[in-house]
Order: sequence, then structure tokens, then C-alpha cells
Amino acid sequence: MSLADLKSQLPDYAKDLRLNLDSVLSEGGAPGLTQKQIMVIALAAAIASRYKPLTKAVAEEGAQHASAEELNGARVAASIMGMNTIYYRFVHLVSEPEYGTLRAGLRMNAMMNPGGTKIDFELASLAVAAVNGCGMCVDSHEKTLRKHGLSAQPIQSAIRIAAVIHAVAVALEQADVAG
Repeated sequence: MSLADLKSQLPDYAKDLRLNLDSVLSEGGAPGLTQKQIMVIALAAAIASRYKPLTKAVAEEGAQHASAEELNGARVAASIMGMNTIYYRFVHLVSEPEYGTLRAGLRMNAMMNPGGTKIDFELASLAVAAVNGCGMCVDSHEKTLRKHGLSAQPIQSAIRIAAVIHAVAVALEQADVAG
């Protein structure tokens, strides 16, 4: 099923999501990002949103704009951030400060060569951190992107993509449940 097919399945109450999806998945609606970056971010956000048909459709659309290696970078970001956002959200939210001093002890070797560029990986990681609600991770990846010279505009675009992809996943999943 294509992205267009899924978009047509969005319920009437999610009309704004149809419009926003078209917008954020275009360079005009995601200022500061290339089409390749848009699709890498969208794939990572779709994976984090856990709605398989959307993930598949975004991956297929993404293959028109990004290499298999670059799309794999989105998958690496989603898998590592799936782990990190749970751990670091705990460290951030728990009232006991000692946890922040302990070594995480979590392997993240894939970050050394995830596929694609460092900036693309960081954008995808930021999107997953936002979907998974880890403020500590959002802050860390935003700072890294700023250190690599990105302005607020492409960073905001990445978050807008993540927000819309996640909302589309939720709406489509609920439409499936409603039958």
C-alpha cells in the first residue's frame, strides 16, 4: 500500500493530517531539509510510531529519494533510540540523582557507522526522541545538530515531520480498530 493509499484511508476527522502529510513530506513544507533527509526522518518516525503499513509505505517512498544505506541509517536511529529514549527518560524523570552518575552500559556501536551522514542520523534520532518523548535525548540531539551548523529551521522541520507521521500512524491504527 502506498502513502497515497494510506492518506486516502485517513478518517474525515483527520483531514488536517492529510494536508499536513503532503506539506511536511515536501521540501517546500520542510524548510532546510533535502527530500532525502525528509524521507530518512519520516522513516525513523514511522518506525518509532509502530504502525507497520505506514512504515512500509514510507520506506517504499523513501527508496525513490535515498539509498538503501541511507534508509538503513533511519532504521539504526530508530532501533538505538528505542532503547536510549527509555533509559534516558528514566534517568531524567527519576528523582534520585545517583542514576545520572551511573554508566549506562548500553551498546551503541551502530552509531559509529549507521549509514548516511552524521547529520541525517542525528535528524532521524531527534525525530525518534520526540516521538518517544525523551526530553534529555531531544536536547542532546538538538545540541549536536546545532554544533554541526544546522539552524533552528531544519530542526523544527524534522520535529514537524515526526509529529505528523506519528499522528497519521495513530489515526490510521484507530481507523483500523473502528473498522
